[in-house]
Amino acid sequence: MKNYFHQSQPFVVPTTDGKLIEEHLGLASNGESRLSVAHMVAPPGWSEPHQTPQFDEVTIVISGKKQIEIDGEIIVLSAGESLFTRAGSRIKYSNPFEEPANYWSICTPAFSIDAVNREE
Repeated sequence: MKNYFHQSQPFVVPTTDGKLIEEHLGLASNGESRLSVAHMVAPPGWSEPHQTPQFDEVTIVISGKKQIEIDGEIIVLSAGESLFTRAGSRIKYSNPFEEPANYWSICTPAFSIDAVNREE
């Protein structure tokens, strides 16, 4: 086993909401369970249901804005800003703005659909 993983073609996660998700490291791309790193672009008007993930997450916005409702408080991240959220927080991510939100997400342990706990 090598002591490194070189990603030249991230795994593009299939979505139905217009959001681009390119996982560079994680369960979907290479089976890594301790950490996931993904580049994402959320289109204007995008949102997803509330969730209570079982992983910590860092969001780093590259361009545009991203709105995060966390435990009832609304935070708007702009380019160059980041946010750390702890596992067990009730979160809703959205982009109610007129331009795409271009950002990176780092989760530990790695993101999994079973651990995100999205509400219906």
